[in-house]
Amino acid sequence: MLRFMPVGDSMTIGSAGEHTWRYRMWQHLRGTYGGPFALVGPRETLYDKAADAPTSYEYADPDFPRAHLAGWGEGWLHMAPLIGDAVRGHRADVLLVSLGLIDLGFYTNAEQTAENVRAFVAEARRANPRIRMAVLPVIPNVRAESDPPFAAEVTRFNELLAKAIADLDEPRSPLLPASPPSSYDINHDTYDGTHPNASGEHKIAAAFAAAMHQAWDLGEPYEAG
Repeated sequence: MLRFMPVGDSMTIGSAGEHTWRYRMWQHLRGTYGGPFALVGPRETLYDKAADAPTSYEYADPDFPRAHLAGWGEGWLHMAPLIGDAVRGHRADVLLVSLGLIDLGFYTNAEQTAENVRAFVAEARRANPRIRMAVLPVIPNVRAESDPPFAAEVTRFNELLAKAIADLDEPRSPLLPASPPSSYDINHDTYDGTHPNASGEHKIAAAFAAAMHQAWDLGEPYEAG
């Protein structure tokens, strides 16, 4: 049994009424991974915008393993202290990580955020020395288009993230950079300039799927269906 744990912020937890890219990834793995697998994690809910809390189970299609470690308004800063217990408690084998936008927007600069990446990796490996991690950089968003200093921090962080992945990669616990979707367009792939719509969900799932297929021969190329 291969256990995947999606780790992320509002783009990963999703909100009431959505499928989420987690669902798209589950569909993809179900069709292409040739063995038993599960999505695991300590949380299952979506974010309820009306309640301003992660209390919703109203998935567009609830019939899938909904477990995750994602939170609306959470970043590397928040997940680094949680990841060890989550990996240990749910016996995760592969982390699919999409974080950073919240950190840079509200909490830490690029350098501080990169240090939290390194702390996250260390804690995950402490819990499972053979953990594999696929990591997506901060992808296009509306604030980066309208706020040049923020855009510069995003660019700098993505550079530091790539360096951290290269520095920390090791054979028994590989760190894999997932390339941002080349065709991702905030005007067509999000509903508000940041959060993915159905098209964006497919493209984020495809980014992880492509990285794992190319680097680890896991699954097959992604086909949106």
